[in-house]
Amino acid sequence: MYEDSNQNGYNGFETNGTTYHYSYNPNPQSGMTPPEPKKPKKRNGAGRVAALVLCCALVGGGAGIGGAAAFNALSGGPSNSTTIYQNDTPTTQVNIQQADGLTELTLEEIYASYVDSCVCINAQTTVQQGWQQYQATSAGSGFIISEDGYIVTNYHVIDGASAIRVTLNNGESYDATYIGGEELNDVAVLKIDVSGLKPVVLGDSDTLVVGEQVSTIGNALGSYSFSQTSGYVSGVGRSVTMSDGTVMNMIQTDCTINSGNSGGPLFDQYGRVVGITSAKLSNNGDRSTASIEGIGFAIPINDVIDIITDYMQYGYVTGRPYMGILNPTNTGDYAQIFGWPEGVYVNDVDEGSCAQTAGIQPGDIITKIDDTDITSVSQLTSVKNSYRAGDTVTVTVYRAGEYLELSLTFDEETNNTQSQTQQDPGPEQTSSQWYYGNPWDYFFG
Repeated sequence: MYEDSNQNGYNGFETNGTTYHYSYNPNPQSGMTPPEPKKPKKRNGAGRVAALVLCCALVGGGAGIGGAAAFNALSGGPSNSTTIYQNDTPTTQVNIQQADGLTELTLEEIYASYVDSCVCINAQTTVQQGWQQYQATSAGSGFIISEDGYIVTNYHVIDGASAIRVTLNNGESYDATYIGGEELNDVAVLKIDVSGLKPVVLGDSDTLVVGEQVSTIGNALGSYSFSQTSGYVSGVGRSVTMSDGTVMNMIQTDCTINSGNSGGPLFDQYGRVVGITSAKLSNNGDRSTASIEGIGFAIPINDVIDIITDYMQYGYVTGRPYMGILNPTNTGDYAQIFGWPEGVYVNDVDEGSCAQTAGIQPGDIITKIDDTDITSVSQLTSVKNSYRAGDTVTVTVYRAGEYLELSLTFDEETNNTQSQTQQDPGPEQTSSQWYYGNPWDYFFG
């Protein structure tokens, strides 16, 4: 107990059984006794208690206990003191578990079990602005998929990178090797030279239903590393149109996805990875449109698992069709100038490829594959990728004023025969990190 040495008069308050006294006398030498304080007017007790209980609910989150304790102190304690009680919450024991697809895990358990399976990614890029060139660093997220150091992330996280650095939850940082990836499906595989890591457990994204709880762990804003956010599945099978016209299948979620979250894992309620967090919908500061909140997107893991495992095993995607058309271009304005049909102009043909075998020649204009009209290079790529190596199609070309139908059997794309209709240069040149969909923007995290 602390008591002021000046005893001319005092007020006081008590906390946790200890009474603190203080006094004030404006003229201690006068010997005058301060006037007796006036008795306070009676107030409505119910209103007084209700106000205090509300305060406890807003500040402490424990109105049930805090409110009752305050009521007892005010109704039975001394009139010139206030008693404050503090309740200690018992420490929660969080179990670390392996996802088995049968046991639902709490958000605390998912984080404790798999935060060590998540990584922060920093990619160094060279930016060219006019004649000036400078180095820039972008941040993203990823997750460990094997004990020997294979990591999955979004392609746009490392696109254009000259160097990639991966940081684990224990603070250790490693240089990463780019194994393979593609802009088309926005997925990439990296490798760090470490063993004994804890990989995630993959789930089945086809079984997701609207309303199911999901969560993610990521490098939010590139500053808040290993942050967990949670929400629910808002939609499945959402079609998101990319800037090049490619349509991607996405999981929609209200789980918060910020810049830096891209490439992180989307966990289901069992702690299994069912998606790769990739983008969120934003109006990009356009005040003429309604604000957008809680619309994020993740790539279903089932859509890319074969691509991921192929990159890990072979360094390229097996079964992907290769056509052998080199440096194709859109006919565009030339179609009207020269009277050509709209389509894709063939500048060159890879020697020995299926295109050459089928009889396609430089100068041909591809106008159709089977029954699908071809009007652009991106469309040609999309249609081609809907087939598998070994499939046979009919390619319609325009040559010297007439249309020809040629039979073509797709080759398999390998590291040495990458299709020029959808080049995959790896991380060599930077690309836009925005999806444009007027009036909204799909912003990569």
